[in-house]
Order: sequence, then C-alpha cells, then structure tokens
Amino acid sequence: MCIRDSLTPCGHDLLLYSRHRPQPAPDEPGPGLRRVELIPAQMTALRLFVALTGRLRVPPAEGLAEQVRGARREAGTNRHVLYLSQQQMASVAYGFWLHKMSGSALEANRFARDYGIAHPTASATEPSARPGSADGLQVCR
Repeated sequence: MCIRDSLTPCGHDLLLYSRHRPQPAPDEPGPGLRRVELIPAQMTALRLFVALTGRLRVPPAEGLAEQVRGARREAGTNRHVLYLSQQQMASVAYGFWLHKMSGSALEANRFARDYGIAHPTASATEPSARPGSADGLQVCR
C-alpha cells in the first residue's frame, strides 16, 4: 500500500503545498546578485508583471518569476527581499515603467531612487533619468 493512498485529502494537499512553497532566500546574495528590498506596492506591481509572462512582447528576464515567488517579507521593515542579477533588475525597471505609464509612478520612482535604475525609455526630461551604462539602462544619479 502506498502512503499517499492512505492520506486524507487535507494531508495530500498539505504535502503538495509544502513541496511547492517558496523556500526562504539566503541571507546574503550569491555571486553577481544584488539584494533588493521592495515595499508592498512594488511587490504587487512586480507580481502583475510576472503574471503577464507569455502575453508580453518583452517578457520578464529569465529567473525573475522564480525570484518573485521566492521573495520573503521581512516583518520588521515590511519589505520584500529578492536577490537579482543586473538583467533581472533591468527587467524589474521595465515592469515598473509599464506600471508607471498605466497610472502609478511611485514604484518606478522609488526603484530608480533606491537602485539607480530606470527603464531606458523613461523621458530624458525627468529629473531622475540620465543616460546610463552601455547595457541600455538609465542610471540615475
């Protein structure tokens, strides 16, 4: 007799859920990764961006969806912590730019202020946007 055959429906669901639950991120970023802390409004916008994967013409960077699912919230600061590559950070900036163009600038402006990255199509007339690095990012100073 297989163990899963003797489980209750709730027991089955618990095992399934626990296998797919995001694991806590490490305390320190790995090589080439940067610790990024997002407020709840930014995390909501980022989740929407990732949820549109497959329908966007410019999809989120590889691995970003996994980072978003695995993000953990720090109770004391109410910030969501992710560890992102430079390419993933540029993708986040793009997602926040989409959010900004559709109505709320808070998420994009805060990301640009905190991490110095804005989507390249951000208006050059905006005070925080400056031509940036060779990889196509706007570096804000």
